[in-house]
Amino acid sequence: MTTMTDASVREFKMPDVGEGLTEAEILKWYVQPGDTVTDGQVVCEVETAKAAVELPIPYDGVVRELRFPEGTTVDVGTAIIAVAVAGAAAPQAPAEQPKPVAEEPEAKPEGRQPVLVGYGVATSSTKRRPRKGPEVTVPAAAGAIQTELNGHGGPVAEKARPLAKPPVRKLAKDLGVDLAAITPSGPDGVITRDDVHAAARPAAAEPAAPVAAAPAAPAVPAQVASYDTERETRIPVKGVRKATAQAMVGSAFTAPHVTEFVTVDVTRTMKLVEELKQDKEFQGLRVNPLLLIAKALLVAIKRNPDINASWDEAGQEIVLKRYVNLGIAAATPRGLIVPNIKDAQAKTLPQLAESLGELVSTAREGKTSPAAMQGGTVTITNVGVFGVDTGTPILNPGESAILAVGAIKLQPWVHKGKVKPRQVTTLALSFDHRLVDGELGSKVLADVAAVLEQPKRLITWA
Repeated sequence: MTTMTDASVREFKMPDVGEGLTEAEILKWYVQPGDTVTDGQVVCEVETAKAAVELPIPYDGVVRELRFPEGTTVDVGTAIIAVAVAGAAAPQAPAEQPKPVAEEPEAKPEGRQPVLVGYGVATSSTKRRPRKGPEVTVPAAAGAIQTELNGHGGPVAEKARPLAKPPVRKLAKDLGVDLAAITPSGPDGVITRDDVHAAARPAAAEPAAPVAAAPAAPAVPAQVASYDTERETRIPVKGVRKATAQAMVGSAFTAPHVTEFVTVDVTRTMKLVEELKQDKEFQGLRVNPLLLIAKALLVAIKRNPDINASWDEAGQEIVLKRYVNLGIAAATPRGLIVPNIKDAQAKTLPQLAESLGELVSTAREGKTSPAAMQGGTVTITNVGVFGVDTGTPILNPGESAILAVGAIKLQPWVHKGKVKPRQVTTLALSFDHRLVDGELGSKVLADVAAVLEQPKRLITWA
């Protein structure tokens, strides 16, 4: 792809829209070449391993080129759109190192590419291929170093370390591929995942040496993986789904899970929900059983604060937290996400209702920000909305506990010595047994059940 050197053309690079993310998929372009854009205008929507995010352009101009089509996964720091900026001043060239006689001065890129505030995209530079001159002499002192052209055309030392991001290096290590033997195809001579896979394929497909004494056998075509397209559909695992799968595997095989269950009569809680819906203080707010379940869990945490903690493997410490970032598992078209309500322990019931409503609406629209899914301490997952009685939930990575809420059903129940139809549900609490023992986990679950059975405890225990 031709690099634009016109001083009035600026390249907007894929920012790190989360914390430490290395790539994002371009879901949709909102502009096309020739369109006029203004500072702050959203130009595309991308999906990271955490959420879908809209990217605004940080300057005014006319779109010159879209570097990648929709559906492409792009590394952070790679230019994705070029914009012609009217009246832009030419960038000031940084100080250059002395060059061999054969090289002629080269145009330097801007010292700092404009990026979104807080995204922290590192600046990069592009080197030109040195032109051959009529008289090129190599100093004797440099005889031990031979220069060669790397993937982006710049002279490098023969023993220079190949350029590749940590995930790519790990992939090469797992596949047994030598990065030094790969010709990079990425920008600025960076080795990509495709480069590693391409280097690994020949070795894996190398045929065995023929036996001289054996008669010639007819060539057998290579087996190509295939499937019945009429009866099967294959969906690439990427973005939120891929991150969720990796996180769940890591959690399940890192934290020793224990799950406890309790079945509870929530008839009084359901009556309170109906009363709150008529309360003027809750007008326009989302009032449902989940609201009171969330409040019950917060009360239980207040009474048993040691449950609100995390395990620091590096420091071999238990980190007790004096705040509760309450996660709510939400099923979205892009997969399961767990945004959390910051400092939920400090919110009144109406404030908690408002926060829950905003969280659910944002998740359904696919607009949950990465920041909203970071820093959770405990989580609630409501499997009851699917008609399921209960489950054994897996901990959200870095958290100590997760509460699963089953379906609320009318069942026969012994109430005041008589069997009566009552609203009943089953709760399941999974916790990290490294920092939560059976006694603590049981107390928390029992407290949640007690509040839901007698909602007046929200007042006496709060």
